[in-house]
Amino acid sequence: MQALSDLVMLDLTHMLSGPYGAMMLTDLGVQAIKIEPPGRGEGTRSLQATDPNNSLNGMGSYFLTLNRSKKSVCLDLKNEEGLALFYELVKKADIVMDNFSAGVTERLKIDHKTLSAINPRIITCTVTGFGETGPDNKRPSFDMVAQATGGGMSITGSPEGGPMRAGIPIGDLGGGIMGCIGILAAVHQRTITDKGQHVDSSMLDAQVSMLNYMATMYFLSGENPFGIANSHFVHVPYNAYPTKTRHLVLAIITDNFYHSLAEMLGDKDLQKEEYKTQPPRLRDKAFIDGRVRELLAKETCEHWMKKLRAARIPHAPVNDFEHILNDPQVRSRDMIVSVDHPEGGSVEMPGNPIKLSDHEDSYGPPPLVGQHTDEILAEMCGKNADDLARLREAGAIG
Repeated sequence: MQALSDLVMLDLTHMLSGPYGAMMLTDLGVQAIKIEPPGRGEGTRSLQATDPNNSLNGMGSYFLTLNRSKKSVCLDLKNEEGLALFYELVKKADIVMDNFSAGVTERLKIDHKTLSAINPRIITCTVTGFGETGPDNKRPSFDMVAQATGGGMSITGSPEGGPMRAGIPIGDLGGGIMGCIGILAAVHQRTITDKGQHVDSSMLDAQVSMLNYMATMYFLSGENPFGIANSHFVHVPYNAYPTKTRHLVLAIITDNFYHSLAEMLGDKDLQKEEYKTQPPRLRDKAFIDGRVRELLAKETCEHWMKKLRAARIPHAPVNDFEHILNDPQVRSRDMIVSVDHPEGGSVEMPGNPIKLSDHEDSYGPPPLVGQHTDEILAEMCGKNADDLARLREAGAIG
């Protein structure tokens, strides 16, 4: 059984922020019906579609990953009959998710006020860059715009190299994750009120939330933090250090960990009596960091990992994709799964990170454009072959 298999979602998302949140819900069992415009379908389909290294049978990595297990229905929402069909689907659905710019759902007549008049239990969610209210709600946003505006980019990087965006697109992904959480909260509240509601998820809001305790530090001190690369503003040594193979991270946050590290490295300079507590270590941060860097560079990452693991000192290799995607721990957690293409072949990709004791993971193929139009409209709207032929002729469906 899948945890959310009783829920039906109409998925109007595109690109990354909305589709990622929708993918998380689909992985948990939501029956996702992807609503696409007739013709080429949703714009993300074209990304990498002709890239021989990053596509499978004409589907790029974006679409393959974000739209697994979904069904595709082609409707022209600007066509009167197409919009009427969408409204019929809304009557049977639980969730409508999109990541259109602020104001678009109103123009398309698919905003929450309109849809709740059709189905009072419907839950809608819009993921935008800056939110649906406020003076900047109409500003366009992509991942790096959210990262920069949200403050996190200012503390990533170093004074020498300047600000640096996170390699993972956390601006996009954060908005999708918060949208997913908001939808689940609304689903639960509906069991109490029997009414749906709207979820307004902002990429910017997500970034500000992730500032967390560091924002509180600013309000307490009035001091702007800045990027210090991989080091830490309190703990020493806390950094990524080169070895003969990969870089190695040390995260020494207690006195005991420091003592164990100094003993393991066997270096008298690091074992000074004054370094038994944190304040002198922080004072001599540059020296300690430099000495640790010098020592670790003498051996391989694997050599040091064996010693650090035995001493139970917090550490990690800086994995590239080849290492992490083949890591035994990751594989044992079913975090790498194989997903089929509807026309043959399969590809590996990250699995569902939410592990429930009474939920069975299942990953279906991403859909072809309009692959399930007839099936869904027959099943949910009662349309027969003649109805479908007429609607297709009228341009309402694809």
